[in-house]
Amino acid sequence: MAHQKVKIIEQCNVSPPPSTVPSTSLPLTFFDIPWVTCGPVQSIFFYDFPFSCHHFLQTVLPTLKYSLSLTLKHFFPFAGNLVFPTRPHFPHILYSEGDSLSFTIAESNAVFPCLIGDTARDVRDLHPCVPVLPTPSDKEDGTWFFPLMAIQLTIFPNQGFSICMSLRHVVDGRAFHHFMKSWAYICRSTTCGGGDLASSLEGSHALPFHNRDIIEDPKGLKITLLEELWNLPRENMKKLIDRSITNVVINNNEKVRAVFILNRDHIEKLKKWVYSECKRNGFDFESLHVSTFVVTSALMWVCKVQSEVTNPIPNNDEIYKLAFLADCRNRLEFSIPSTYFGNCVVGHMASLKRSKLVGGNGIVEAAIAIGREVREFQFDALKGVERCMVDAKEIGQLGQHVAITGSPKLGAYAIDFGLGKPKKCEILHIEHSGSISLSDCRDDEGGVEVGLVLGRVQMADFSTILKDYLENVASSD
Repeated sequence: MAHQKVKIIEQCNVSPPPSTVPSTSLPLTFFDIPWVTCGPVQSIFFYDFPFSCHHFLQTVLPTLKYSLSLTLKHFFPFAGNLVFPTRPHFPHILYSEGDSLSFTIAESNAVFPCLIGDTARDVRDLHPCVPVLPTPSDKEDGTWFFPLMAIQLTIFPNQGFSICMSLRHVVDGRAFHHFMKSWAYICRSTTCGGGDLASSLEGSHALPFHNRDIIEDPKGLKITLLEELWNLPRENMKKLIDRSITNVVINNNEKVRAVFILNRDHIEKLKKWVYSECKRNGFDFESLHVSTFVVTSALMWVCKVQSEVTNPIPNNDEIYKLAFLADCRNRLEFSIPSTYFGNCVVGHMASLKRSKLVGGNGIVEAAIAIGREVREFQFDALKGVERCMVDAKEIGQLGQHVAITGSPKLGAYAIDFGLGKPKKCEILHIEHSGSISLSDCRDDEGGVEVGLVLGRVQMADFSTILKDYLENVASSD
């Protein structure tokens, strides 16, 4: 597909309604610190709209802007900044009255169905839809101010539109989707010129919980993790915090993006197959924790490793790792509500020798290894969390490791602004993080959409290997 051309129609800023939010500072917790130097999180949502650009600008855009402003009354940190002072002062999120987020409206000449397809597409095809975060500012005392969020709305005349967010990793997936669902709910519930219906969030939709005092830190993890940051050369730290997808991925001609769908039938058969293979091969059933997440991640991990074009021949005794995140909300030892605004996830890593992953029992071995880590989290959620920054650095430097991002439980396809549920949702930053993304399915409750970015040749091999596994599992009944 020829690369799309985008024309900027409007560049503006959106803030909470005047005098509705006082200046507020939110400290970072030990859940936040490991994510400070990660690149921006970038997600895109595509919607049908078979009308002209002019019609969209006149009828839909005003309501989207107005409802975003009302939503920011409660999700005000997104209009603020990540403030990073010099040592020994602590980084924090600061909203000052009058702050706003960048909001861009653009028009594209792209063919909408090509952008929302599942088949392999050049990663650059979606780049024109991605907003660039505003440039950070500095104070004379060396304090940095990093804007937290930028939004771009791209119109595809007579076809549809997309909403794409770039944001610093100051919240996790659950908090971000809470914001998106709240914005969509207010948009559905209001019309331009109507009352301040953001208060309706207090009824059928819960308000975000901003109180950071609920995060207890008896082990002093915040200081331990901050030391890791403070020990970096300061200019290097700034570059890490400010990196973005637009300047990380350059001339990436051979990278393609694809989405693979595992429907509910695929997943149920895969679970049964893992159980039967485990029993047939004499594996320890006590180590088996079978869930949609475990079997999906195991299958994708094995397919990715087996599809790798390796030269020279890899060492089969080398340890490969799969990293994933686990949500600490609503656990008895923390009592953190599901509406908590911020990061509230911890990382866990499953480890296996390459020989196990590429062997005949690779998926079962992977499922056992991942399931073991899930059980560890259930027993001790914060085990090893003090090493999370070291682990993240290791994952980023060694190509044989992979990470899982997103979750089908977040319900991306429930984000309806009053024009129907999305035609497609994708996590874009996987192209520079090397992650595999998981999401719910648009048209199959209980199914999983898997997104990944690979070289063109490897993607073709991955697709073939995945298809063969699914056919073998289906024929094993």
